[in-house]
Amino acid sequence: MSILVIGATGTVGSLVVQGLAREGADVSALVRKAGRPLPAGVRPVIGDLTDVASLREAMVGVRTLFLLNALAPDEVTQSLQALNLAREAGIQRIVYLSVINADLYTGVPHFAGKLAVERMIETQNLPVTILRPAYFMQNDIGIQTVIETYGVFPMPIGAKGCEMVDVRDIADLAVAELLRRDRAPHPLPRETLEVVGPELINGPAAAAVWAQALGREIHYAGDDVQGFEAQLLQQGLPGWMAYDLRLMMSGIQQFGQIAAPGAAGQLAQRLGRPPRSYGAFVAERLAPR
Repeated sequence: MSILVIGATGTVGSLVVQGLAREGADVSALVRKAGRPLPAGVRPVIGDLTDVASLREAMVGVRTLFLLNALAPDEVTQSLQALNLAREAGIQRIVYLSVINADLYTGVPHFAGKLAVERMIETQNLPVTILRPAYFMQNDIGIQTVIETYGVFPMPIGAKGCEMVDVRDIADLAVAELLRRDRAPHPLPRETLEVVGPELINGPAAAAVWAQALGREIHYAGDDVQGFEAQLLQQGLPGWMAYDLRLMMSGIQQFGQIAAPGAAGQLAQRLGRPPRSYGAFVAERLAPR
């Protein structure tokens, strides 16, 4: 029996595969094409979330499943198909990557999609750990050049703030949950975990972190979500995705991304160490390579 990772080549999923491999787990990774680089010992399984037959084949002999669905117009269909096929295959150990505060962002397509998947998990009482991470610190890798060149933090995250989390902490928690469920003699009860960093960071605070690390003034560029959407379109993102991300930014400005009290402490307890801070992430990005 093995652990199947769906979403194995993305930012989080690739780290989950690496972490499981380091732990000596029996891991297979769903990939769309042969030849994708994977850690030693990890078996590629060719398949696609839109291809039911390939998913059925991929789940044969699988004991435990990690489900991460990338942003897609038909994300709900893909995720619900995967979970239903997992149930049909007798898989009773699952970790699903959702998003924090999905119940508040009802107008944001990919948040609403993840909430629909959570509702299926809850109503059918599936044996799943639902991970609900906040804003990824690694989102800001793509704007580092803008910050350093123009002296502005351009991500319009507003004033409410996000309890930003490092994707490595998300992946480490996912690995721990997959192994905990995989090694349990019986399916474990459903559980939802909010995955956040140790501090609340808003737009001006993020700019201040970069300013301190760079030793010069960095300004927050403001809350212009229309300009944000236009920039995404210029970068080549499809219109539906750029608009979805614009709506997400509007939601962050309205609600923030804030967990229930104690979530960061719970993450630290499960990881056996404190979660990484945004300041540590920025310092690492600026360290000489």
